[in-house]
Amino acid sequence: MIVSWCLVILSKRIMEMIATYWITRLVFQRALALVYLIGFATVVRQFIPLLGERGLLPVPQFTRSVPFWNSPSIFYWFQSNGAFMLFGWIGVALSLYALSGFSERFGNPASMAVWALLWVLYLSYVNVGQTFYAFGWESLLVETGFYAIFLGAAHSEPSVLTIFLLRWLLFRVMFGAGLIKLRGDECWRNLTCLNYHYETQPIPNPLSWYFHWLPPGFQSLSVLGNHFVELVVPFLFFFPQPLAAIGGIITIGFHLWLMMSGNFAFLGLLTMVLAISTLSDVQLGYLLPMLSAGALTALSTPYLYAIYAVGALVLLLSYFPIANMFSSNQAMNASYNPFHLVGTYGAFGSITRPRYEVIIEGTGDPILTPQTRWQEYEFIAKPGNIFRRPSQVAPYHLRLDWLMWFQPFNAEVIDGNVSVQDTTLGLSTS
Repeated sequence: MIVSWCLVILSKRIMEMIATYWITRLVFQRALALVYLIGFATVVRQFIPLLGERGLLPVPQFTRSVPFWNSPSIFYWFQSNGAFMLFGWIGVALSLYALSGFSERFGNPASMAVWALLWVLYLSYVNVGQTFYAFGWESLLVETGFYAIFLGAAHSEPSVLTIFLLRWLLFRVMFGAGLIKLRGDECWRNLTCLNYHYETQPIPNPLSWYFHWLPPGFQSLSVLGNHFVELVVPFLFFFPQPLAAIGGIITIGFHLWLMMSGNFAFLGLLTMVLAISTLSDVQLGYLLPMLSAGALTALSTPYLYAIYAVGALVLLLSYFPIANMFSSNQAMNASYNPFHLVGTYGAFGSITRPRYEVIIEGTGDPILTPQTRWQEYEFIAKPGNIFRRPSQVAPYHLRLDWLMWFQPFNAEVIDGNVSVQDTTLGLSTS
C-alpha cells in the first residue's frame, strides 16, 4: 500500500510535465536502437568463435552445469551455431526497425513487442555469455532495454515515470563510479591516476598518447573534474528543469571526453543515451526544431498499471544498489537477479601502473626443436607491436582483446621473466 501510494503521488506530481518529453522519448529510442545494433553486430561477428558449439567457452557446456532460472536464456533450448547466428541477425533486424522509427508508428502494443523482443534476445546472449559478457555495460544495456519497453509509442503520451527510472539508472552509473574511485586506488585521492590511466587502460586509441602527455597539473585538474561530474552532478538529474538538463549535458560532455581518450566499447555511448532522459523538449527543441508532437493519445489504464508495477519493482530492488553504495566493501559491477535489473555499476576503481602484455605465438612445425620458428599472432586492437598505431574500435566491442588486458594482472617477474597464470580463459603463459 505504501509503495502504491508513493507512486500515485509521484505520478500526479509529474503528470503536468508529460507533454515536455515527446522529443526526448523519440531521440532516446533511436539512440538506444543504435546501441542495440552495435551489440547484436558484435554477436554475429564474435559469438560463435568465443561461445559457440566449439568456442572457447561453449554455451552447451555452460547450460549443462547452470540451471535455467539461475541464468534464463532462450539458448537453453537452441544451442546450435545456426541458432546463435539466426537470433543475432533477428536482433540486428529489430534494431534497424527500431532505429528507423517504424516500430513506434503502430501503437503501444507493437512498440512494446519490439522492445521486449530486443530485451529478451540480448538478455539471452548475456546470460550464457560467461566471461565474455561479464562487462558492466552488458548488464547496463539489458536494464536500459527493459525500461524502454514502457516508454510508449510515437502517438501516445510519454511515460514520464519511465523517464525518471532512466534517470535513476543514470544516477547509479555515475555516482557508483565516483564512489568506487574514492574508495579504491589512492591515486584518485591524490589526483595522480590520470598520469597512468591513458597509457595502461585496456585498449588505447590513436589519441591516448596525446592525452597521456598532457601537463601533470592538467591531469590533476581532470581528476578533480572527474570527481565533480561523478559525485556532484548526478544529483542534478532529479532537479526541475533546466538543472536536470544541465546535469545531463555535463554528463554527455564528460563521456565524449572519455570516448576521445580510449576504447571503452559502448559504455560511453550508452551512458550518453541515458543522459538524454535528463533533457526535455525545450532543450532538444533547439537542436531539432522540425519535430512536433502533435495530438497525443492518453495511456490506457492497463498500460499505466504496468508502468506503476515496474516503478514499484524498481523501488523495491533499489535497496540492493543503495546498500552497496553505503558499503565499505562496495562492489564495482554487480547484478542482484538473473534479469540484470536495478544493478550497481562502476569503473576503474583501481589503476594499473606498469603494463605487461601477453604475446601469443604459434608455429607450423610439427616437431618443436631449438630451430623452430615462432610467429606472433597479432590481435585486432590489443597492444602488441610497439610500432603499430593504436586502433579506434569503440563503440564496437572486441571482447577477446579486452579480456587479454586482464591476463597480466597476476603476472609474476622471476629472474627477468614474466609468468602469467590466467583465471579467466584457462591460459598459462611465460
